[in-house]
Amino acid sequence: MKKIHTKNHLIIHSVLLIGSVIMIMPFIWMILTAIKTLPESTMVPPILWPKVAQWHNFPEILAKLPFMAFYVNTGLMIVGRVFFALLFSSMAAYAFARIDFPCRNLLFSVVLIQMMIPSQIFITPQFLLAQKLGMLDTIPGLILPGLVSAFGTFLLRQFFMSLPDELEEAAILDGCNIWQIFYKIMLPLAKSGLVALGIFTALFAFKDLMWPLIVNISEDKMPLSAGLATLQGQYSTNFPELMAGSLLAIWPMLLIFMLFQKKFIEGIATSGGKL
Repeated sequence: MKKIHTKNHLIIHSVLLIGSVIMIMPFIWMILTAIKTLPESTMVPPILWPKVAQWHNFPEILAKLPFMAFYVNTGLMIVGRVFFALLFSSMAAYAFARIDFPCRNLLFSVVLIQMMIPSQIFITPQFLLAQKLGMLDTIPGLILPGLVSAFGTFLLRQFFMSLPDELEEAAILDGCNIWQIFYKIMLPLAKSGLVALGIFTALFAFKDLMWPLIVNISEDKMPLSAGLATLQGQYSTNFPELMAGSLLAIWPMLLIFMLFQKKFIEGIATSGGKL
């Protein structure tokens, strides 16, 4: 039995190791392409290692694009979307989970339906709304689609439903109103869910490409994703510079994940505690 158990563990770890290598290969390829010459990056068959590391690709891309403006715009967009997603999603989730009101299940079904519809369908009405509000080519225009989050409402609803009813009953006996129960008791207990939603929202905002390219046309108003997209030429692309720019763009998200990795995993693990 011990030999069979060891063999099973060996097979499982081998499969996981192969999967890990497959997942990490695009990152390794990006790093190696960033230090190649343009001919080396387009060779057929492709080569893995450059003959001489071309470190000058990094200062060249920094001189070509306003990365500091990209960082600032991306940071403002992420902070704005995370703030409004946490604010509105937490209130909506608490209402759907703990407050009994007419058509509650029907309205929550409408929220779920929104998650099933491709986000591209909302591009036209969102653009018209941004135009009417004078938000075209502005930082608030980047934040506009993230004001509400159906996914955040669904995620936090699971947390609020998993909390015991006795907490609310005790708070009511102490004279708390519904806002005090939500803000002082329920919201702090959903901290893991809020952190998980914040990381998810930050990730979705960071990799959002279509909306920033549509709403903003000025280079100094673009986030990192849209700024890097300007390097993609119609007929040719300098892949080493594009990969160097991608490396400069991804480190903030890697830092955020490393700092909040424990909360992120905890939030995902407990998000489905009660349906």
